[in-house]
Amino acid sequence: MHDLVIRGGRLVDGTGAPAVDGHDIAVDDGVITEIADAVGRGRREIDAGGRLVLPGWVDVHTHYDGQATWDPDLTPSCWHGVTTTVFGNCGVGFAPLRPGSEDYLINLMEGVEDIPGTVLAEGIDFTWTTFEEYLDTLETTPRTMDVGAQIPHGALRFYVMGERGADHTEIPTESEVDQMADAVARALEAGALGFSTSRTTKHKAADGRLTPSLTAAEPELAGIARAMALAGRGMIQCNSDFGPGEVELLTEMARVSGRPVSALLLQTDSDPERWRHTLDGIRRANAAGLTMTGQVGCRPIGILMGLDTSVNPFGNHPAMRALADVPVPERAARLRNDGELRTALLDHRPDDGFTRWMTYALTRACELGDPPDYEPDPAVDSMAARAEAIGGTPWELALDLLAQGDGETMLLYPFENYHAGNLDVIREMLVDEHTICGLGDGGAHVATICDASYPTFLLSHWARDRTRGPGIELERLVAKQTSDTARAFGLHDRGVLAPGYRADVNVVDFERLGVGVPRVANDLPAGGRRLIQRSHGYDHTIVAGVEVSVGGELTGARPGRLLRGGTAAPAR
Repeated sequence: MHDLVIRGGRLVDGTGAPAVDGHDIAVDDGVITEIADAVGRGRREIDAGGRLVLPGWVDVHTHYDGQATWDPDLTPSCWHGVTTTVFGNCGVGFAPLRPGSEDYLINLMEGVEDIPGTVLAEGIDFTWTTFEEYLDTLETTPRTMDVGAQIPHGALRFYVMGERGADHTEIPTESEVDQMADAVARALEAGALGFSTSRTTKHKAADGRLTPSLTAAEPELAGIARAMALAGRGMIQCNSDFGPGEVELLTEMARVSGRPVSALLLQTDSDPERWRHTLDGIRRANAAGLTMTGQVGCRPIGILMGLDTSVNPFGNHPAMRALADVPVPERAARLRNDGELRTALLDHRPDDGFTRWMTYALTRACELGDPPDYEPDPAVDSMAARAEAIGGTPWELALDLLAQGDGETMLLYPFENYHAGNLDVIREMLVDEHTICGLGDGGAHVATICDASYPTFLLSHWARDRTRGPGIELERLVAKQTSDTARAFGLHDRGVLAPGYRADVNVVDFERLGVGVPRVANDLPAGGRRLIQRSHGYDHTIVAGVEVSVGGELTGARPGRLLRGGTAAPAR
């Protein structure tokens, strides 16, 4: 008798192959053992008739470096079918740790990934020094999903160079480069999935200092690449502005290390065609026999603005600040009914940089709505267009929307991947053979962006709901978020539904699949505030053959573990 049998679903196996109806899946000891028209009985059986049966999502771009030390479930990702997650991205994290540098690493993470320093200081119990010891700490906790970690360049620099390492203009000595290389090699041997770095001016510590790795030069990067070559394992992950020479620099790291390189790929308003040049460079690297991928998103990168989020259109106004301790429903009522308050907010705005920026943002911001609309038409749906249609101003309309009901309305200001006011560019990125999914940022930007739900949106929007342009085939999307992401990070035992593979499975009611409205919760350490977003349509999420979620609610089972290094493909 099998441990688990999933019967009669529509099987989308994660390889990109056409879906197959009516097959059963047998699971034993956490591994898929048989897929056939009919398999033997199971101790536990799931009727998947009328449902999609998919591999568990493999989310390779998160920032749960701190949260993983206090939250075994890793919400909100666990609510969205994620069964494997990778953090340590963008060159930020908390290991290796030079004693006394805790405050700096918290400051860096707070600035780069918008996780409050008070939350991190309260939540993390720094008990490690080396990256190997950090992995040992992670391994002690039973988890809802599997987790993997990369060694981050920012922490590595500070570990080796001290305060000098926080200054990207400082050049490490030859001995310091050797120490960095040695630390990377030891981390990889201990099970790090890779090395990550950041080369973008968008990344700054909370105190304003630019990210430590911004201008790391060739000797430093080459030393680390050679260490990875000797280790023979690990991914190189990079976030960059991709100015002149950047693709070539990463291509050289791929050549020297012999390891895969994966770089964030997105469209910016300041240079909306640059992503194409970057993708061309990635294609050239692959044509030359190297392995490079672009990590792409599936919806706009946008700031959520509401009465209780980090960014509120009126948040710099003294009259709004005076309401900070007033419960949100009461705050909304006052905004509706207090004429003097409304006049102050609308007619006497501070003349500062925030107001000037928000004046621009409100011309593009749209009401998110319920269900959330992540592909609004700015010509119709923006604050500017709607206000003009009713003879008002974007500021008046924004105030009226935020004051509705109990104050739960959200506005979405899409600032990347939305230059043309639609998702056509995202579609181009998603269908390219050299891209993988990787811009969810789970655990980061906790009160401004809530994109950990993007695996759910990927399927529901692109395979079913899109109306403003063509969608994408279901099978292609599933492969993009399962086998493609898994293989890119050397995880060859998952992301596919086939005998011998790890039994990480989602059983999905595709007609119901979707994301809910983001809500604010004060559930982080020290009462920290964050945005959370639930899903609907996940009937069962299974990790290593164990149901961790049924009907969208966690079961309390925690079969997940720390991944140490890549994994071999099953013998076929």
